Amino acid sequence: MTVVIVQICPVDGVGLSAGSEPSSRTWRPVTMLRRASLAVWGVLLFAAWNLLLLLFVLGRSPPADPEELARQVVKVAEEVEQELEAQKRLLQQVQAHRPAWLPAGPPPAPTPSAVLPVLVIGCDRPTIRRCLDKLLLHRPSKELFPVLVSQDCGHEETARVIASYGDQLTHLRQPDVAAPPVPPEHRKFAGYYRIARHYRWALNQLFRARRYEAAVVLEDDLEVAPDFFEYFLALLPVLRGDPSLWCASAWNDNGKAHRVEATGRAATALYRTDFFPGLGWMLLRSTWDELEPKWPAAFWDDWMRRPEQRRGRSCVRPEVSRTITFGRRGVSNGQFYDQHLRYIKLSDAFVPFSRHDLGYLHRERYDAEFGRRVYGAPAVRLDQLLGGGGETEPEPGPEVRLQYSSRDGFKALAKALGVMDDLKSGVPRTGYRGWSTFMYRGRAASFLAPPQDWSGYDPSWS
Repeated sequence: MTVVIVQICPVDGVGLSAGSEPSSRTWRPVTMLRRASLAVWGVLLFAAWNLLLLLFVLGRSPPADPEELARQVVKVAEEVEQELEAQKRLLQQVQAHRPAWLPAGPPPAPTPSAVLPVLVIGCDRPTIRRCLDKLLLHRPSKELFPVLVSQDCGHEETARVIASYGDQLTHLRQPDVAAPPVPPEHRKFAGYYRIARHYRWALNQLFRARRYEAAVVLEDDLEVAPDFFEYFLALLPVLRGDPSLWCASAWNDNGKAHRVEATGRAATALYRTDFFPGLGWMLLRSTWDELEPKWPAAFWDDWMRRPEQRRGRSCVRPEVSRTITFGRRGVSNGQFYDQHLRYIKLSDAFVPFSRHDLGYLHRERYDAEFGRRVYGAPAVRLDQLLGGGGETEPEPGPEVRLQYSSRDGFKALAKALGVMDDLKSGVPRTGYRGWSTFMYRGRAASFLAPPQDWSGYDPSWS
């Protein structure tokens, strides 16, 4: 009988690295699961081999000669003993490689500064399941990324959906479900008052009651990309180290599939923006300490976009969104959804952002390098870019610039190019120092930009 021994060796994998805390121990659960599967294969091989051996023994026809039968029994016993020794050596090899596959015992408890909770804001949408399913599917570690779902409204069907996830998440219930006080002229906006109250309560649960140092905030109608957690974990030290930043967002307001570079190196690009994007965003506890005492009664996201809150600070946003929204129904009655939001592209690739040098996002370097790109790109007219009216298109090249100098000029260009044309406190969506970036007709970047002597945003442009 031939004995085949299969040696199982560890396979190197790519795990999650808590890039924000180089000194802390980091658990790599994604890699461990892959390597643990090899151990399972070893056990299955052992069981399958012995099953085949048993069938072989049972399948032999017994000889008529009792002495021959005895010799065969002894022979089979020797073969079984040899096979058991071979399998023992195999399992010893498996055990020797076990530390490379699985942690010895439970994973080490992450340090508090390495923990990044995700807060999901919910109310009365049972479709929150879609959000939670993808969130938990892509989550590499329950310890590093605790998920807390804060529910307002007291909607029982939604509560049952949240409860069905058991200890995979923490279910928080906003206790005050009474109608909030609303000025008579804002009666039709009562939902916005409820949402602002809920946000304040939920963020206090994270930063006051649980004392987390940072958090990612999601609405219940968002679906996340495979590298959603990696993206925010890599940006956490950037946010901590640059006081000119006050948030990081997973969302690109101009992230339609035909307006972003979704392949190659450009797909991994990150940008600074003066426009608060929301829709999956990270903030520090120090930022909440600043905002909470003056938190508004309603319209919290537009309040965040005002100069007195932003205070000259920016957010980080990706070229390709790490969230998409599937929530057409809501207090905004689907504003922008059918015309714009439903076409946003969700990244379907895993980018190891924690291995990238993100130093280019620091303000001094970014302003200098990106400013040279914007004003170094050839200025073109809209009719040239569109290729209409008998005009020739711009010379071949990766980047072009269209200049605006007024509110109406910006809106006309944005509408013609199919990008968001609204402004909040004078800031265009995705805008940074007045620059908006998008892809057009395959060009790696097209810029909507004010004159080079731009003096700042005009809050009356709204």
